[in-house]
Amino acid sequence: MNFKSFKICVFASGRGSNLQAILNAIDNGKLDCEVTFVLSNNSDSGALEIARSRNIPAFHLSEKKFHKNSFEESLMDLLDKFNPDLIVLAGYMKLIPEKVIKKFRNRIINIHPALLPKYGGKGMYGMNVHKAVFNAKEKISGVTIHLVNEKYDEGKIIFQKEIDISNCKSPEEISEKILEIEHQVYPDIIQKIIEGKILLTEDAGQSKN
Repeated sequence: MNFKSFKICVFASGRGSNLQAILNAIDNGKLDCEVTFVLSNNSDSGALEIARSRNIPAFHLSEKKFHKNSFEESLMDLLDKFNPDLIVLAGYMKLIPEKVIKKFRNRIINIHPALLPKYGGKGMYGMNVHKAVFNAKEKISGVTIHLVNEKYDEGKIIFQKEIDISNCKSPEEISEKILEIEHQVYPDIIQKIIEGKILLTEDAGQSKN
């Protein structure tokens, strides 16, 4: 079956390595979908550069340039125009507006660089997470993929993968190991969602390995 008609959009704030992993999986035939647009709150985001280099519509949309309602309206206009089947957060550092959550309920996923519910919540992103994990002397960390709701990192967990970090000597080493796993699992989980092997509902079962 050809799933190329399945449309996703990717929101990213940073260098866009997870976006690149998704595009690589599409190129390699492992992910059957189309990235219809990429959005970032950061005008210097590498994700925007990656999108533009592949002629994927790329948009910089920052709350700093809008009143709250105008920002939400602009974001909703984009989503209405492209009408994605799934919104994929890939290192996006901002809370998704409630209006978007309501319209796309159970159609927004995020990847988090730790084993939620530990090391989640406001401010727990990127290296902040890895520093907290390292300072707590954790031996195990991992990756969580979850549904997005109105609160940071509190949506239903749909996938987790644990990794041994006992030999890591710094938060940077943890980050490298986690990012490698993210690049492997995110395209795979998106494909399973497309194929209906993972159902995005609030009572969905969790996949773990």
